[in-house]
Amino acid sequence: MEKYQNIFNRDFYPTPTEVVEQMLCMTDVTGKYCLEPSFGSGNIVRVLNEQHAKEVLGCEINDTLRKGIKGCTVIGNDFLQVQAEEVSHVQLIVMNPPFSAQEAHILHAWNIAPAGCEIITLCNSAMLNRQYATSAQREIRGIIENNGYSEVLGDVFSQSDERRTDCIIAMIRLVKPGTGDMEFDGYFTDEADEPELQGNGLIPYNVVREAVQRYVAAVSKVDAVLAASDEINALTKELGFGAIKFGAYKPNRDNFERTTKEQFKKALQKAAWRWIFDKFNMGKYVTKSVLETVNKAVEMQSNMPFTMKNVYRMIEIIVGTHSDRMQQVILDAFDIICKFSDDNATYYGEKWKTNSIHMVNKKFIVPNICSYDLRWPSATVDVSYSGKAVEMDDVVKALCFLTGTPYEKEVIDADGNKHTEKMIGLQEFSRKNGMAWGEWYDWTFFRIKGHKKGTMHFEFKDNDTWYKFNQSVASARGWELPSNVKTKKKGATK
Repeated sequence: MEKYQNIFNRDFYPTPTEVVEQMLCMTDVTGKYCLEPSFGSGNIVRVLNEQHAKEVLGCEINDTLRKGIKGCTVIGNDFLQVQAEEVSHVQLIVMNPPFSAQEAHILHAWNIAPAGCEIITLCNSAMLNRQYATSAQREIRGIIENNGYSEVLGDVFSQSDERRTDCIIAMIRLVKPGTGDMEFDGYFTDEADEPELQGNGLIPYNVVREAVQRYVAAVSKVDAVLAASDEINALTKELGFGAIKFGAYKPNRDNFERTTKEQFKKALQKAAWRWIFDKFNMGKYVTKSVLETVNKAVEMQSNMPFTMKNVYRMIEIIVGTHSDRMQQVILDAFDIICKFSDDNATYYGEKWKTNSIHMVNKKFIVPNICSYDLRWPSATVDVSYSGKAVEMDDVVKALCFLTGTPYEKEVIDADGNKHTEKMIGLQEFSRKNGMAWGEWYDWTFFRIKGHKKGTMHFEFKDNDTWYKFNQSVASARGWELPSNVKTKKKGATK
């Protein structure tokens, strides 16, 4: 316990080894990419490695603990800032979140987890049976009901060798729906580029070639840089010289961490794909699922190398499957909005899950999407980075497709120069416009209003767009919409 005396706080309770083993007793860890969102002293990380995980990723907000971790690839400090595309290859999430923010951590893990991922988390058992539950607690209970189960473990921290508590602990075990298969798997090749390969009109051939050449040239020089750095550091170390340190390092909050060639290749390849998407002006095509697929392919080193042939193949696939992807975005959005709150859906008959006639209301509520800081009572609405904010951005892209509205357009500035102007994302909009709490603002297809309790109200501005959204879902699922809905000029009746 002595080594942790300077970092004790109300949330620091290392998970006893026997509890970690109990969490994993029904799970085969071997060969899996795993994530530990708040690794603390590293007990969960150690057991995952002992059970032969392929790689363990992790986050830890405490500087001392983060610097001392072994057997873990650190991907960030604050887990709540981790984006879905960073962990889209993860197959197992094992966590003991800080109980003061357990709801936020559990929901974030669920939101960013890829399809097919298993999530095992501890929590304060009181969260699962509190009579007057918060909206976040109710959402977690709904997720458990539909996707897994929970069980009470008891006061399993009461005899911990590191730090004890008599708190009654529960374990939640979930599986994210879906197979986890990569959308573009099998389409790419690791064959050499053909010299006669030409562009498809979307971007000049020489621009793609330059990007690929830069990537290949940069990777080819990493070994030499690392070797030279090690030699220089060894020569100067005995002289007590440390003012300048040579090597390849990546920023990590207030310090830098040494990187490997493999880490450099992955990071550069992801950046290169994003650069290509930007050069192709593919904002309307690149959804959360596309970014997750690219990340997963790169992280798992499947056959999607950054070559000219694969760049053009990727563009063809994304554009060619755009219609299907947007339809899926709409269906997913419908399900998500309905599950946020009972007030979000209009029911005709029994519960919407079993009834074939139901629709999203013109006004709906999204919980836990913005944050209010009591330390800054005059602060404006801040839309937190979360899966929900990204999903609403994707809904806008889908509605552009559905209504024929340009997601991006060419504009001419005062100097006569042309540039592409895209629809602004929800998070950027909230910060750019300094949204006041409780006031309505026009954002793309919606009027939006943020509330201090973390909810945001959305209202379709146009009755036809609202109808097309519901009609698209009904058509895809073989449902029937009431014949009088289209004529309603105000929200649907309950």
